[in-house]
Amino acid sequence: MAIRSARPCRWPELTYARLAELTEELACGLVALGVAPGDRVAVLAETRPEWTVCALAIAAAGAVCVPVYPTNSPEECEWVLSDSGTTVLICENVAQAAKVGQLPELRDVILMDVEPPGRGLPSLDDLLAWGRGVNPAELERRAAALPANDPYTIVYTSGTTGNPKGCRLTHAGWNATADGLKGLIPVGVGEVVYLYLPLAHLLAQAIQLQVFALGGVLHYFGGDIRQVVEELAEIRPHFLPSVPRMFEKVHARVTALLADAPAEDRAAFGRALELGREVRGAMERGEPVPDGTRLAFEEADERWLSMVRGVFGGRVKAALTGAAPIAPEILEFFHVCGITLYEGYGMTETTAVISLNAQGRRRFGTVGRPIPGVEVRIATDGEVVVRGANLFAGYHHNEAATAEVLVDGWLHTGDLGEFDEDGYLRITGRKKDLIIPASGKNISPANLENDLRRSRWIAGAVVHGDRRPHLVALLTLDAEEIVPWATARGLPTDVAELATHPDVTALLQTEVDRVNARHTRPEQIRRFAVLPRDFTPEHGELTPSLKIRRAVVNKNHADLFASLYA
Repeated sequence: MAIRSARPCRWPELTYARLAELTEELACGLVALGVAPGDRVAVLAETRPEWTVCALAIAAAGAVCVPVYPTNSPEECEWVLSDSGTTVLICENVAQAAKVGQLPELRDVILMDVEPPGRGLPSLDDLLAWGRGVNPAELERRAAALPANDPYTIVYTSGTTGNPKGCRLTHAGWNATADGLKGLIPVGVGEVVYLYLPLAHLLAQAIQLQVFALGGVLHYFGGDIRQVVEELAEIRPHFLPSVPRMFEKVHARVTALLADAPAEDRAAFGRALELGREVRGAMERGEPVPDGTRLAFEEADERWLSMVRGVFGGRVKAALTGAAPIAPEILEFFHVCGITLYEGYGMTETTAVISLNAQGRRRFGTVGRPIPGVEVRIATDGEVVVRGANLFAGYHHNEAATAEVLVDGWLHTGDLGEFDEDGYLRITGRKKDLIIPASGKNISPANLENDLRRSRWIAGAVVHGDRRPHLVALLTLDAEEIVPWATARGLPTDVAELATHPDVTALLQTEVDRVNARHTRPEQIRRFAVLPRDFTPEHGELTPSLKIRRAVVNKNHADLFASLYA
């Protein structure tokens, strides 16, 4: 089995043989539609099996896939489609198709779902029917004639400032990433990988192709991000790629449950963690474990630590985290509980991956060593610069932006970093995000924000203070956590009302104090305010991949920031 899906869809299960057949059939349909080698074909849909099959078919037809985030606004969709020169758009449904107006080069719109009568848009069924008149030998001819340095896909970066830029990622670049990841993704034949990340993001695409190369089973989520934890318990995956927020929330939930548990249970869980740290560490180093210690660990693991694994279904042997930093303490916690988290680092411009922690080569607090074929060095100003066969071929229609980041074959990432004595890379901040308050100390706000978001009560955090006397922060509440807390205390349950409630302010002050204790005085947050809503892509404050757009946040909440310095 290659594909399974928890959501209702056209192909809820596909074997590898049927996946290959469908890819060929849809590719022939694209040829019948008039798609020529090099044409841009966009996919605008949620993460689902149809997305994957369509993307594979686009490549098989010799065309170039242009992923579009389903959360994009109509203006953002039209920018990506017009800038890329998309000629055919494959949409999830009528609602997504409605985002797109008349564009000069867009000839056809295809729906994944069979639409209600009246609109006249063809579906994938029509594409499959048209393809029956095309000789599959045409696909073989196109594949043989395809230059390795032609684009495989054009992926638009999230754009924390300005319009997104289209990264031209070549067939050769994808092959280089695949070669660099060999032996580093712990997925065996038939093992299940749960995928809820957006396939418009390169991390999900890289995982998808690796799973197929390794013979695993890609199990798509049900479509509701709020149900992910429940689905994990049912699907019981062996490998879980995710962003840090999921692991942070599970860690915070376990910590909260322990805080409310009897003292003897807290003590027992603490002893289980100590045993897990001792035994799993010894096993990883290849050291013997005394029989008594091993027996005590096995009992404690079965009684206590297995409950943490049970949150993810009980079979997860490893997980991958990327796209944002994660605290070393959380990595160690899950490792001790029997779930090894491998933290990685990459960019769209590097075809997803630069470095990765992996079995036998992992160090908490770092993003691992560069994968084979990738060379990394630290520039004199602390910036991470990268060279390798997986680098992108430049920004589409934007030579000036390409020249800014590609200098003498080295990609300037914009990230600040350092190597430890064993060659493990640590990312310390973003050049453009550095805050320099009146103290004169360079401060990376991301470190503080990540620490704040580890709180079970805090969903979002933005630290502010460039050329100001000290640091302040805007916080948003995690509704799933704060509402039950408020209900138990007889407080209002409206999040906007809770944002200004003194009890909530006091609760968050303890969290801010906890974070401040980890940092030097110039890095500490003196005051904060709580927003009545979360940061959202709809308000322009988050990119589609949920990165903060600081300039927009600063503009949207300028008066609130000013009040914190009054």
